[in-house]
Amino acid sequence: MEATMVFRSKWFLPLFSVALGLAFGGALWAGGEPRAGIQALVLMTVVGLIFLVGGRSEMIRGLRGDGRDEYWQRLDVHATALAGHVVIAAILVMCMWEWAHGRDGSPYTQLGAITAVAYILALGVLRWRS
Repeated sequence: MEATMVFRSKWFLPLFSVALGLAFGGALWAGGEPRAGIQALVLMTVVGLIFLVGGRSEMIRGLRGDGRDEYWQRLDVHATALAGHVVIAAILVMCMWEWAHGRDGSPYTQLGAITAVAYILALGVLRWRS
């Protein structure tokens, strides 16, 4: 099966949600919070089930990939860009908050640096490919 077909399968997002639930649950359990770990697994499994059985909804089909077309791809690019801008703004504000309170800005400075490097690399790769 082609890789893009895997991501467009109605099963990918539900199974990915459960996998994230297992990862979150395992991390919380290892951190001494077994109850929170079980809650995370249950929550992500419920989210996965909603994605699996909600196939009549155009929105859910668009999110999970099996209802994707050019329209949904354009929406995804714009939504991803907007979410990225919101996260970048939040990182900057939180970094300034930490600095204003005499702290070094961690972990927000690292997140900002990772974001900047990823953006510059992506821009370069996309420019090189076109």
